[in-house]
Amino acid sequence: MAIANLISLTDAAAERVKALIAKSEEPVLGLRVGVSTRGCSGMSYVVEYAKEQRKLEDVVEDKGVKIFIEPTAVMFLFGSEMDYVEDKFQTGFVFTNPNEKGRCGCGESFHV
Repeated sequence: MAIANLISLTDAAAERVKALIAKSEEPVLGLRVGVSTRGCSGMSYVVEYAKEQRKLEDVVEDKGVKIFIEPTAVMFLFGSEMDYVEDKFQTGFVFTNPNEKGRCGCGESFHV
């Protein structure tokens, strides 16, 4: 199932996903995004390679890449934007999520 407004990618995020897929030693379809219970604020984003589509996962195709959304994460991610940032303070995927009510001081976890 695909949900158009579930999550979108910036150009930087799409280019980074393409680069990661190209470097993978095994065939991958895209990236899987989920949330995990951890961190100071309760939840944190999880990003990993998606080698297959799992049962009940939503798939979002944006800017030429596929993002597989874990079923338990859909309600936390709806309307989010995934970006890729590389600067002197951090390197990695960051999320702008309208569902977040707050983040911990270090920015590693959030709550809704």
